[in-house]
Parts: sequence; C-alpha cells; structure tokens
Amino acid sequence: MPRRDVLDLDATAQLSALALKQVGAVELLKATLARHEQTHGALNAVVAADLARALERARAIDEQRIKGEHMGPLAGLPMTIKDSLDVAGMPASSGLAALRQRSARDATAVGHARRAGAVIWGKTNTPVMAGDWQSYNSLYGVTNNPWDIARTPGGSSGGAAAALAAGVTALEIGSDIGGSLRVPASFCGVFAHKPTWGMVTQHGHVPPAPGSWVERDLNVVGPMARSARDLRLLLSIIEDGPLAPRAPPADLANTRIALWLDAPQFPLDAEVRAVAEAFAKDLTAAGATVEPIASPVDSEALLEAYVTLLCATVAEDFPESQLRQFELMRGPAGLMRAIGGPLSTPNLMRAYTATHREWMAADAVRMRLRHEMREVFERFDVVLAPIAPTAAFPHDRRSVNARKLALSDGSAVPYMSMLTWIALATACGLPATAIPAGRTPRGLPVGVQLIGPQAGDARTLAVAQAIDENIGGFVAPPEL
Repeated sequence: MPRRDVLDLDATAQLSALALKQVGAVELLKATLARHEQTHGALNAVVAADLARALERARAIDEQRIKGEHMGPLAGLPMTIKDSLDVAGMPASSGLAALRQRSARDATAVGHARRAGAVIWGKTNTPVMAGDWQSYNSLYGVTNNPWDIARTPGGSSGGAAAALAAGVTALEIGSDIGGSLRVPASFCGVFAHKPTWGMVTQHGHVPPAPGSWVERDLNVVGPMARSARDLRLLLSIIEDGPLAPRAPPADLANTRIALWLDAPQFPLDAEVRAVAEAFAKDLTAAGATVEPIASPVDSEALLEAYVTLLCATVAEDFPESQLRQFELMRGPAGLMRAIGGPLSTPNLMRAYTATHREWMAADAVRMRLRHEMREVFERFDVVLAPIAPTAAFPHDRRSVNARKLALSDGSAVPYMSMLTWIALATACGLPATAIPAGRTPRGLPVGVQLIGPQAGDARTLAVAQAIDENIGGFVAPPEL
C-alpha cells in the first residue's frame, strides 16, 4: 500500500493495515516522519521528538507481529502528544524552557496508550501553560492552521489539531479547561472529545505544577482524531477506571437533537450560524429529530459561575505579585453587570482572586445548572451547539485586553467571548464531542459540539459516529 494512502487513513484503518501486514510499524513511522518534514516549515505543529526511542519501539513491534505474539489495540500506530502532558524522555514543557529540562515519566493517560502499543514519537505545540486559543510560545514559536497558515489552529491543543488535519498524526491526546480540545478541532476540521470530568486522570498534565496529583476542577484529558470511531477507540484506552459502554453507532432516525444557537451574551458570527443551520438540515434529512431550543440554562448565571470557577483554578499558577495586582484591580461583584458583564476586566480580576465563599457560591450555581440539564436530557439525546463565536481567526500577538474577534459583518466582539459556548459542558462536567460541520464561504472549517448528560460519553460518541458515517466528517485541507 502506498505510504501516502496509509497516512490519509484514520487510525482504525491504519491499525487494520498494520494487522494485515500491509505496512510495518517502522515503515509507517518513517512515512509519518516524512510527512512531518514536508509540512513542518509551514505548520510548526510537532515541536519536540524522540526519534531513536520511537524507531526502537517500532522495530520491536514489527518483530512481535512476525512472531505472532499478542498485540495491544494500538500496536505500531505512530502517535503525538500535546506538550502539556508528560512523555518519558519528553517532559511537558507547556511552552516554558524551565520545564523542558526536567526528567519525566509518562502521564497516566500516555502510559495507557503506550501499553496499548502506540509508538509515541513527538510532542505538539501549545500556548504557555495551555492558556490561550492560539498556540505559540517563545520556546517553540507559532503553530499555523493547515487551512490558512495566516490563522491560528486554535488552542491550547492547537499543535495537535494542526498535526491531525495535515496527516502528520492519526491520534492525539489533548486537554480542555477552556475549550482547548473543542476549539482547535473546530478551527482545523477534526474530531475531539471532552470527557465527563474525572473519566480520564489528569496525572502528568502541566499545569498544575509538575509532579502534582491534583485532579484540577474543570480540566479534562481527552482524545483527538480524524474520525469519531477513533475517538471511541482512544477513550476506551486512556480512561481511568471502569470502561465506558461501547454502544454501536446511534440510529439517526431515532435520535433527538436540541439545536442551541442563541443565548444572551453568547456572540455567534453569521457565517458560523449558517454552517450550523445547514448542518441541522442535513441531520433532519438523515432522519434525526432536530428541535431548536432557547438557552437550556440561564446563560448569564452559567457564565458568571464558570468564570469564577475557571479563574480561581488557573490563578494557582500565577505568581503572588500578579495576584496582589489583581486584588487591587478587582471590582465589587455587584458592579460587573453595569460595566460589561461576567467577561469584563474587573470581574475577571475578581474571579482570579475569588474568596472561598465566592467559589462556593459559583459551585452552588454549577450544581443547580447540572441538575437542570438532567431535565433537558430527558427530552433530547444530545444538545448540538456552536464551539466558538467565529471560525479560525488571524494570528494576534497583542495583549489579551487589546484583542478582538472580528465578525464577518465588520463588527467585533471581546476576545474572551471564546469562553461562552464551551462554558456549559465545562462548568457542569458534561461530555462534549466536537465534530466537523462544514466550512465558511472562505473555506474555513466550522465544528459543532454534541453535549450529553453526565457520564453520557457513549451517547455523544455514538451520535458523532453515526453522523460521521452517514452525513460526512473529516475533509483534508488543501495541499500546503
């Protein structure tokens, strides 16, 4: 089988080719490295590698296969890992030179993939401490979107999404606390799954500080791929504890989908809305029941609670001097509606320096909204919603406060609006599967998320696979 044909297959098909001995693990790895060399100058997606160890691993797997020994479910498949997760010999730098110098063992999820037979050879780029929707840092530079190198691939799993879209890798492990799996998937036209909080252990993820055993609030580790079936495969390997049900793909004719495209303070570009609406029509034509709904919860209460929970969590990584400055800048909680709402600078400063009492109040709102969502899922199998207000936007190196998201009608919205559509699943700990939905008139990918009930990962993934196999999924970007 020609090498290029193999690389264009999804992981499941590549694994089949390996099992049938149509390609060897060493041959597949070398083809992967050639694709990386071909695209690296344009993309800068994979930013660190351990080639000697990977080749040794691939040779060993080829020998095991020749001998007829038992093979793991990922035996011989080349894989890359987001650079916020430890890999033996390749510590999680999270874009910081100081963290690249320490020794490391595999993060727990990475270890699961390695024991399943994956050939882990590289690390993909991420913003500093996984803290932006653009993937660049002074250590490794900027990663570009394979659909338009003048635009971001998203963040923080941006290098992962770019590598997947370009065929440089077939599977990735990323993470998500502020849309970091779903946004890059949407911007690059690939698949990702944000698991129910706690399904996959975070041990070996940076942040928090290296060596921590803390399972951070809101944050999840999850799979990225070029097909829904690949997401299900990798999640079954990296999840911690009892295996999630592996239900067959859903029957779209019996699937009830809530279409959520409107919420106060949640901006949505007209081009992105048009893609989502056209996608909903395709679902209806395929037999699904699609019903538009208003916001399933109080969106302002959701955003207020999520911002407090999020900022209070990530503030653990800030130096004390910065937190003291934020305390001086914070405004009274009751003032935020008058000066710009939950995403206003004074409210963000308040959230970064939240007291325990303020955190508890936000947590109480979260629990109430999670309970309200149970009623929604009594009527619907999944909620289909946007992921980001816009498609991939041009690189922007200005300070966060100076950035804006340009809309297709010439207007602009605050950069922090990127927190809006991803807030529900994250704040409430719900599963959300990101799937390609179409492209804008400029040819940029647009993804949507399928949100499910708590521990309903099998449900969203089954619906995603049915959509992938009956309506359409990944489309490769034009040649770089």
